[in-house]
Amino acid sequence: MSRALLKFVRVSPTKARLIAREVQGMNAELALAALEFMPNKAAGIISKVIASAVANGQYEPEEVTITSCRVDKAAVMKRWRPRARGTASRIIKPTAHILVEVGTLSTETATPAKKTASKKAAPKKEAAKPVAKKETAKKVAPKVAVKTDAKGDDLTKIAGIGKVYQGKLNDEGIFTYADVVNMTQSQIDTMEEKYTFKGDFKDAIADAKNFVNGKDA
Repeated sequence: MSRALLKFVRVSPTKARLIAREVQGMNAELALAALEFMPNKAAGIISKVIASAVANGQYEPEEVTITSCRVDKAAVMKRWRPRARGTASRIIKPTAHILVEVGTLSTETATPAKKTASKKAAPKKEAAKPVAKKETAKKVAPKVAVKTDAKGDDLTKIAGIGKVYQGKLNDEGIFTYADVVNMTQSQIDTMEEKYTFKGDFKDAIADAKNFVNGKDA
């Protein structure tokens, strides 16, 4: 692998990165041929850096690929232009550092061997995962049983309460008629603020009292 670095180039880094993204990963010979027909100023500069990187490693362009083509922001030159009424506007002239790295195909094909070795070693770590899942399932099972056992009254029989509002009452910890009767004023206010209730909630509490008295009888 060889590299070439060109510093303080009078080109905008954002414009040069557009060309660098197109060239990265290409064969050096194809990249040089493509850059020759690009009208951008950065294309001619990057092609010279690629040719320098190939020459630094004493390669032929068809033997190597561009593994990395990076454009970094460099110093910014500031100039001033006179404007109307004695004012001045600033002119920004950016510069960039262009780094190109090339490598042969043999160096690129040697890297997947490490990836395959890591994939073969992965199942050893995954062998312990099914045991952990079974243990968590055993821990969760008693919680589900507790929820199914806690059954309350059918609150939809109370005037003004439907199935949707019954679910909202259950979320607040109210499951029986007695829970509705024993609701405090603060709980009633919070329920009316969170959820819209058709009618007056006091009528629903009075209806719940009738169910409670009917059970005691």
